[in-house]
Amino acid sequence: MLWFGRGCYHSGLYRPDKLGNGRLLNEIHPRPAPTIIPRSEHGISRSNVSENALKVLYRLKNSGYQAFIVGGGVRDLLLGLRPKDFDVATDAHPEEIRKLFRNSRLIGRRFRLAHVRFGRDIVEVATFRAGGDGREDDQERSDSGRILRDNVYGGIEDDIWRRDFTINALYYNIEDYSVWDYTGGMEDLKSRTLRLIDDPWVRYREDPVRMLRATRFAAKLGFTIAPETLAPIRDLGPLLADVPAARLFEESLKLFQTGHAVASFNKLLEYDLLSYLFPSAAALIQGEDGEAVAAFIRKGLNNTDERVAEDKSISPMFLYAVFLWPGVRRLAERLALDQNVRDYEAMQEAMYRVVAEQTARTSLPKRFSVPMKEMLALQRRFLTQKGVRAERFLEHRCFRAAYDFLVLRSRCGEVDPAVADWWTHVQEAGEDERRTVFETTRRSPRRRRSRRGGRRSRPSGQDSP
Repeated sequence: MLWFGRGCYHSGLYRPDKLGNGRLLNEIHPRPAPTIIPRSEHGISRSNVSENALKVLYRLKNSGYQAFIVGGGVRDLLLGLRPKDFDVATDAHPEEIRKLFRNSRLIGRRFRLAHVRFGRDIVEVATFRAGGDGREDDQERSDSGRILRDNVYGGIEDDIWRRDFTINALYYNIEDYSVWDYTGGMEDLKSRTLRLIDDPWVRYREDPVRMLRATRFAAKLGFTIAPETLAPIRDLGPLLADVPAARLFEESLKLFQTGHAVASFNKLLEYDLLSYLFPSAAALIQGEDGEAVAAFIRKGLNNTDERVAEDKSISPMFLYAVFLWPGVRRLAERLALDQNVRDYEAMQEAMYRVVAEQTARTSLPKRFSVPMKEMLALQRRFLTQKGVRAERFLEHRCFRAAYDFLVLRSRCGEVDPAVADWWTHVQEAGEDERRTVFETTRRSPRRRRSRRGGRRSRPSGQDSP
């Protein structure tokens, strides 16, 4: 099998320098033949492929087009995992796909794709991409080498060079149920190795997010990153500063909300990438209390991993609170001391500054940032345990989230565990016991105040006499 990504690299036909200025002998990729693994020699069964993905594959095939499952779906099936979704690759162009599927729409500027919708289920269909061989095409790059637009169509032998890792460049052919391997992905799956296709220095410059993807796959799959794939990451990490904040937000969710958050966190620290996602947390981890901050974050992330494993709901609000709280807390303490302001005002100012710094790096939609700040501001209310205001705190819309965060803080030694235990007991207590604990009397129902000088409004649909 002729594989440029590794074979030519080691044979000396490809000589990349540290700046990623690799040169090919004829300035174009070779046209390798794939290693074809027949159905009898791999473990993929159509019964494990979603019904909707099969519908898309068969309609493309029956219309005369090539149709493959590619990427993580093939990788996970071969590893015995359950894929979250299935991506389809084909030689049909986006407009042709749109005509075949009335339930589809075209999306994307950087990569033109078709989304075929079956209710809430979406099957993503991409045309084989080419480019990168010096010809005139519809590809646009930034000064740093990052690909801004890449709608260059070709065949499957071109498409393999646009994939990132060898284990994500395996194609399942619906024609005969075989797996096509151009880059040694099957070998890397067996050795549990994560390896970029082609020159890593160039590939990371094309898309810096690949450094985060390498981190995520290594954490998720427990794979070892190949030495040549790992080598450029620390040097090229600053390129992540040019990636849109919205895209880094999505990558953060994939890193920390898919069941391997603690492992992802440890990998980001190891590869010096955390500062490009959560700058305030990364800075504190480098300081005197670094071990305590890291321990707090790990406990919070472990809580998220446990909830994912138990199929419980999770929210970016809590995730970002875990990363931002150490910075907010320390800044609030400093502001209260230096500016002699009340604790509440110091907390509000600290949250404003830290969240503003964070959203400049990874965007955090207001539907998450607003309740997150409210949840953090409520932490001080747990110290008040007597009176009507404390009792009514149980009815606050953010109480449960704030309580969960209090429990996390107590487990890290930041709050007296007795405080968290007290609020746990109060929630489980009956009404009479709560009044005793809060030292309150039975409250009378609130009377609805009528509008001054007017008659009470009648229910709609009733006529006046």
